[in-house]
Amino acid sequence: MKQRILSGIQPSGKLHLGNYLGAIRQHLAAQNDPNSDCYYFLANYHSLTTIQDASVLKEHTLDVARTYLALGLDPSRSLLFLQSDVPEVCELTWILSTLTPMGLLQRCVSFKDKVSKGIASNHGLFAYPVLQAADILIYDSHLVPVGMDQKQHLEVCRDIAVKFNLTYGETLVVPDAVIKDEVAIIPGTDGLKMSKSYSNTVDLFGSDKEMKAQVMSIVTDSKGLEEPKDPDTCNVLALYKFFANADERQLMADRYRAGGYGYGHAKLELLGKLKNYFGPYREQYLELVKRPDEVMDVLRSCGKKARATARVTMDRVRAAVGLP
Repeated sequence: MKQRILSGIQPSGKLHLGNYLGAIRQHLAAQNDPNSDCYYFLANYHSLTTIQDASVLKEHTLDVARTYLALGLDPSRSLLFLQSDVPEVCELTWILSTLTPMGLLQRCVSFKDKVSKGIASNHGLFAYPVLQAADILIYDSHLVPVGMDQKQHLEVCRDIAVKFNLTYGETLVVPDAVIKDEVAIIPGTDGLKMSKSYSNTVDLFGSDKEMKAQVMSIVTDSKGLEEPKDPDTCNVLALYKFFANADERQLMADRYRAGGYGYGHAKLELLGKLKNYFGPYREQYLELVKRPDEVMDVLRSCGKKARATARVTMDRVRAAVGLP
């Protein structure tokens, strides 16, 4: 029996190295596993908690889709679809809400963290974990790849599923989290976790000028060209290691320790690696920019298949709770 893998991607802006290293490349690898059944949705319902400009949301959503397709997502092996093309998820969200204790949501640190960063407090932001649980449970998902910052939400999802099954009988599949510890935190240009919220990203498909500006802005210490440097604390090497082989990583580390090798040199080497790695994908991306209808056709087609799965789950849920 295949294991269903589900992940949601919130279309809140241009995708960056942190997205690629922390999630996208794992998503693409999973579709090559004959034992995996991959569902990847663009979480545009979730984005409404922070984006209230229709044109911006539409463009961000389309951009995430073409980025995934350019990087190699194959719609014949993975479903890539819009969250909003499966409205049954909203019905399941309400049903799950009637079982979700307020205390469970009040303990979620993500809500507090976002409010502390100045994001307006609203019910959608507070109840985000319930919609997220519905996203997962409606497709009978077995495995959910998550970052450390989403681990608590997956635990909330499991708690809600277990409570539903205890209340109404075995109806929902209780999912497991998949956490990639080695890429849990990708450093941004300032050394903090790479995130659009911190404006510290290196975008995947920005122009050559934009990518160079972002890479050259990576924060380092103040040691001069001739001074020895510590490779273990360098933000440049922390990113370089993902795109270099073992010999190349060792060579950069040795040059740091020996001195006479500046951070500017290292940044240019990183920039070269990124251009070589993402160059062919960028060409595909720019072609898809010219064909938005083709991208939407993929989303709609996959959405129909995902909705068929969701309806099967909702038939069980409605019967379990007593809805005709």
